[in-house]
Amino acid sequence: QVRLVESGGGSVQAGGSLRPSCEAPGYAYSTYTMAWFRQAPGKEREVAAALDKDGSARYADSRKGRFTISKDSDKNILYLQMNSLKPGETAMYYCAAVPFDGDLVVTAGVSEAFGYWGQGTQVTVSS
Repeated sequence: QVRLVESGGGSVQAGGSLRPSCEAPGYAYSTYTMAWFRQAPGKEREVAAALDKDGSARYADSRKGRFTISKDSDKNILYLQMNSLKPGETAMYYCAAVPFDGDLVVTAGVSEAFGYWGQGTQVTVSS
C-alpha cells in the first residue's frame, strides 16, 4: 500500500504559477514511476508529467517547457511546478505511483485501476 497525499492547489489567474505537492513514502520513488495527472470536469483524466525511478522526468507534449516535476528526497515530497497556467487547465490534480516506465505513462496514460492514487488537489485558473 502506498499512501499519497496532495496539497498546494489553489486559485490563480491565467499566466500565473502554482506548485502542488504530494507526500509519498520514500520507498515509492524506488519502486514506482511517480506521476501527476489531472482531470477537468466532464473530461478524461490525462497525464501531466512523470518521474522515473532513476529520476528522469517525462512530460506530455503540451506541458513541456511550462511544467516541471521534481522531488525532495529528504522530505519524500513530489512537486509539480506549473507556470503560465491557462484557464483550460482548471482541474483536479492527482499524484500517482504507477508500475510503468515514464515514457509509457506520458504517451499512453494509465488507468486508475493500476498503481496508487491520491485524493487530488484542486487547481482553478481564471481568465
